[in-house]
Amino acid sequence: MAAVATLVDVVAVRAGRPAAAWRRLLTDELATRPVDNVWMLTGGAVAAALGVWLIVLALTPGQRRWLPLRLPPGCPRVRAFLHRHGAADVLRDAAMRVPGVGAAHVLVGRHRIKARAVVRFRDPQRVKDDLTAVLDEERDRLALAHPPRIVVRVRQRTD
Repeated sequence: MAAVATLVDVVAVRAGRPAAAWRRLLTDELATRPVDNVWMLTGGAVAAALGVWLIVLALTPGQRRWLPLRLPPGCPRVRAFLHRHGAADVLRDAAMRVPGVGAAHVLVGRHRIKARAVVRFRDPQRVKDDLTAVLDEERDRLALAHPPRIVVRVRQRTD
């Protein structure tokens, strides 16, 4: 938010308008305070720590695409992961086996599984209940460490 506010103010100054009051006050304070002032040193330390933290985050490899699996009993050093797209494919295949489902699309997130299905025949509510049960069972078979919540949406085919 602060970066956006500063950017908007810089663009406004470049367009010929005067700088915002908060920015004029801040530049005056920074220009008049000595470098060895406690507030200047504190602000510099906070900015440096924030910069180091952002660099660490940028260089650290993320594992957002991977879902951790449950550890087998007696094997604390074994770690296994499942790619989200692979889990989505398994769940979509399970959804397509439900009678009445003509098409299915599944997205697997870290906290939620979103499933959308097109119902070709049968009552949509019964298909939704069956689909929820099948996806719940298949999710449990995946043995995820933190099983995501399942959200199912169905719609009747209109043509």
